[in-house]
Amino acid sequence: MATKIRLQRHGRKAYPFYKIVVADSRAPRDGKFIEKLGTYNPNTEPATVDLDFERALHWLHVGAQPSDTARSILSHEGVLLKKHLLAGVKKGAFDEATADAKFEAWKAKKAGELGTLKDALAKKKASEAKAALEAEQAANKAKAAVVAAKKQAEEEAKAAAEAPAEEAQDTPATEEAPAEA
Repeated sequence: MATKIRLQRHGRKAYPFYKIVVADSRAPRDGKFIEKLGTYNPNTEPATVDLDFERALHWLHVGAQPSDTARSILSHEGVLLKKHLLAGVKKGAFDEATADAKFEAWKAKKAGELGTLKDALAKKKASEAKAALEAEQAANKAKAAVVAAKKQAEEEAKAAAEAPAEEAQDTPATEEAPAEA
């Protein structure tokens, strides 16, 4: 039986979530599987991968072939590098301690890069939020200025309308002579 490591789609429309599974190569994409190795969520920034490293390495050793996307995920997580290093140990190119040291160095470098990426994303998000707040404050000030100008114009119009009425009331009206009877 030929086995494949591949992704099984879940989640709603336009918001996918994947399970990383080992399945028979003849089984449909979202059908029956042998073992779940982990999950992959491309909706987060950066994408979130939760993988059972040891089981993925085991399935690669027994001949499971990863799909293109699964290969990319396994490479990113270091499973393929670990398999490569263990093959070097098996051939006698170096000992297991050297292989472990190389893998740990790679893992530390990858963790540093990921930390840098997360810091950069957090700074970018904070600066975008600050810029949005400043833009909103500027828009609010502009609206307040427009409203204040409109109120001032209304008050001036009201004062101008009341002024002629007051002048008309202040001027003495011609007195009518009382009618003599």
